[in-house]
Amino acid sequence: MITLRTGDRAAAFEVPFRVYSAGSPYVSPMRGDLDRILDPARNPLVTEGHGRFELFTAHRDGKPVGRIVASIHDASNMRHGTRRAQFGFFDCGDEPEVARTLLEAAEGWGRERGADEIAGNFNLTAMQMAGVVTGGFDAAPYTDMMWSPPHIARLLDSNGYRPVFDMTTFAYDLEQLDPSVLLGPKQRAILDDPEYEWLGVTRRTFAARMEDARRVLNAGFDRNPMFVPLTPAEFEFQAGEMMWIMDFRLPVIVHHRGEPVGALLCVPDMNPFIRDTRSRLGIATPIHFLRHRLSRSRAVILLYSVDPAHQNRGLNGAMLFRLATALKASGYASVGGTWIADVNGASLRQAEKIGARSLHELAIFGKRLDG
Repeated sequence: MITLRTGDRAAAFEVPFRVYSAGSPYVSPMRGDLDRILDPARNPLVTEGHGRFELFTAHRDGKPVGRIVASIHDASNMRHGTRRAQFGFFDCGDEPEVARTLLEAAEGWGRERGADEIAGNFNLTAMQMAGVVTGGFDAAPYTDMMWSPPHIARLLDSNGYRPVFDMTTFAYDLEQLDPSVLLGPKQRAILDDPEYEWLGVTRRTFAARMEDARRVLNAGFDRNPMFVPLTPAEFEFQAGEMMWIMDFRLPVIVHHRGEPVGALLCVPDMNPFIRDTRSRLGIATPIHFLRHRLSRSRAVILLYSVDPAHQNRGLNGAMLFRLATALKASGYASVGGTWIADVNGASLRQAEKIGARSLHELAIFGKRLDG
């Protein structure tokens, strides 16, 4: 018999370790990070009044066998004229009864609060990990990339869900990449223009540069579907701990006449380290971290945005050139890029131009709740 609990964050953390094989590519967030994200008393989505959520865990004989988070982003619904609920952190074994119990709990929670549709995976907001993997299941995800086994998409389909938004993640082989392919006349003009200031990030300037990145992100993504501008508290909640893992040779922040207009945040891929620790802090964690620092070869782009007033001027390519040059000089072998929507032809063409290879195919799955 399957029973449900609400708010059991410890059980939620245990679920993927129980239902996915040790050899699967899945990498759990660190236990402390997951606990922080799923704590409504600490998450700005709730504390700032932008939304609400409920954590459900499924149990059999007292053991956790599945989890799901149902949420409503009130600010998003108001901005986009929708009445959408969302689900995220949906993980279970290939068990139809468990999946149905969890999905019905999330659907009922949303319906009771006036939602007429539900979509996911969204790990609470559109700026966190999103999607359900539909292809590329053998590829190891980079930091901040979603991974789910084939049965998750299959279970969603059997419960009436359909793909509504397709995405792809990519990886780039830096050993084969010549950064100069990113440079044309526009990009060279940007690099030579003294009105563009290229700023690094240090521990001392971290807070100021992250505020620059937040402003550029909000401006550059303003018209994207599902996007809601991030407040300083929301951005700090997601990115504040980045300082402790950042390789300060990699970030690219660009000012034009003193105002931030471009941001490209790239960090070392932490997934090998997190996997070695089994997502828990312990006595051996410092050793794992030091080993990771000495051997890291993969990086991942977490944020990439240009202010609309400076788009189509060559700044995109100039920023990527600076990043690719820094990555190669720093000894990285590959870099991953979090998802690009399949309708974003310009970004897909740019990825193809620099030799990207598809890593995962993903989709947001949706379902009507109003009959």
